[in-house]
Amino acid sequence: MSEKLLQNIQNPNDLRKLHPEELPVLAKELRDFIIDVVSRKEGHLGASLGVIELTIALHYVFNTPEDLLVWDVGHQAYGHKILTGRKDVFHTNRQLHGISGFPKRSESIYDTFGVGHSSTAISAALGMALASNLKGETEKQHIAVIGDASIASGMAFEGLNHAGVTDANLLVILNDNAIGIDPSVGALKEYLTSVKAGKNPRENNIIKSLNFDYSGPIDGHDFEALLKELNRLKHKKGPKFLHVITTKGKGMQLAEEDQVKYHAPGKFNPETGEILPKSDEHLPPKFQDVFGLTLVELARQNEKIIGITPAMPTGSSMKFMMDAIPERAFDVGIAEQHAVTLSAGMATQGMVVFCNIYSTFLQRAYDQVIHDVALQNLPVIFCLDRAGLVGEDGATHHGVYDIAYLNCIPNMMICAPKDEVELRNILYTAQLGLPHPIAIRYPRGRGVLTNWQHPFERLEIGKAQMLQKGTETAVVSTGFIAHNITAALKDSQNPDRLSHYHFPFVKPLDTETLTAICKTHKHLITVEDGTVVGGFGSLVASFVTENNFPVSVKKLGVPDSFIEQGTVSEQQQICGIDVNSLRTIFSSR
Repeated sequence: MSEKLLQNIQNPNDLRKLHPEELPVLAKELRDFIIDVVSRKEGHLGASLGVIELTIALHYVFNTPEDLLVWDVGHQAYGHKILTGRKDVFHTNRQLHGISGFPKRSESIYDTFGVGHSSTAISAALGMALASNLKGETEKQHIAVIGDASIASGMAFEGLNHAGVTDANLLVILNDNAIGIDPSVGALKEYLTSVKAGKNPRENNIIKSLNFDYSGPIDGHDFEALLKELNRLKHKKGPKFLHVITTKGKGMQLAEEDQVKYHAPGKFNPETGEILPKSDEHLPPKFQDVFGLTLVELARQNEKIIGITPAMPTGSSMKFMMDAIPERAFDVGIAEQHAVTLSAGMATQGMVVFCNIYSTFLQRAYDQVIHDVALQNLPVIFCLDRAGLVGEDGATHHGVYDIAYLNCIPNMMICAPKDEVELRNILYTAQLGLPHPIAIRYPRGRGVLTNWQHPFERLEIGKAQMLQKGTETAVVSTGFIAHNITAALKDSQNPDRLSHYHFPFVKPLDTETLTAICKTHKHLITVEDGTVVGGFGSLVASFVTENNFPVSVKKLGVPDSFIEQGTVSEQQQICGIDVNSLRTIFSSR
């Protein structure tokens, strides 16, 4: 064939003009296209490679966008984006002003539901299907594609439970590859493994028991099987469930062999798949590794320490403890609510529980934080990885709301260390015993210190630090953003007029130091890498107002808007908290 198929496909209507026997050729071209772009631009790789045939088959059989296709999480939606009009801009994926790395309603009519967090697809597609029934659109199809790690989440089961007693025209497709970002865990995973091995008789089918028309498992890389079954299901009414077996990283040998590493491998050689090396020599550690290594060190000394993470052992570096002390480290799967209440249950029995959850994912367990932890004043230690702006994952993953949604909860303590040593010491201090639960927030990426494994020191709870003494304006900050301020102050035109105070504790707030600041300065500038609405700056401003201090307060941080994908540096510029923006503000003081 002299002309490539992919270059002539601008939308699924073009795809449907192909003969079925041409689809394997298209699948190879689509895989090669994704591999080429991601090898240079970075992004999520293995998940999209694993569903190439399924993606093509869905758009080939169903009349998208009139038929509504919902992808769960979205890591696997690159092929979908390319086939739905975004091929020519795919190279801008996850970049500032480019396309999002996840399905996004404002980006395309083919993106029927915005996703980023997991386990929402079934509920969303069911909602669409029930709405279609009410509107009399009984022929419209509604398809939810969900992975075996995501379907184990409580919300996915809630959707299945509801769908099974409706007449909704819903098709749930289980993309079963036995892995999320890390390998899937739990009894449901073991059940699915036995189904794939033919060890479960049909009458012992959990999905059929929920009133779904179950079919499968079928090979998700076999076009003949996919097209035949999808066309059959297209004409069946009511809730349906198709079990599809795929291989994450399919078509790239190294990605198939090491599925964890190739979930988002960075830059690599597109011909061999070999990841291009990054020199970590002489670089500061990642904050997640400071957490993980320190936790192991503490757990060896304190037998009551427990580690819990919801499906992110590698990303959070809980993997270190899972390898070193596996009987006291738990990956509970994509189940943030369960992770929090499990931690609470262990805490009632005197265990010292470190519950490590990405800041953006703790939002999913907000009621459990309030009801099961804070209300009972159980000293769970929440370690909030990826706090602040997170870069290319964009709006769905920013950890910028944690201060605002936690500081209003009675009994909750909040700490934001400025560097690796302070993180290490608050972890040490927390395991010695605190009177309340605590949330420790720290950013994605590397810190600033190469020499950080100092002997432990107990931190004084609720105490701020003066980093620079000035005369007129006090800059008060919390967390890692302190380093931007230090750099900006160094080059500002009026350094002697500006003080800088770091508040490791947002709650309890050091009101004694804050009172002293207000009595010796005319102006306050608060800086944080979280939302200014209800965040650290709001707490400081409220304190100033309530105590009638004649001090002006300027709040800097993430504005009341969702920040799009880009580098962290670009996102800080948008928010006006990068070094250059801060330098300009400080120089005007």
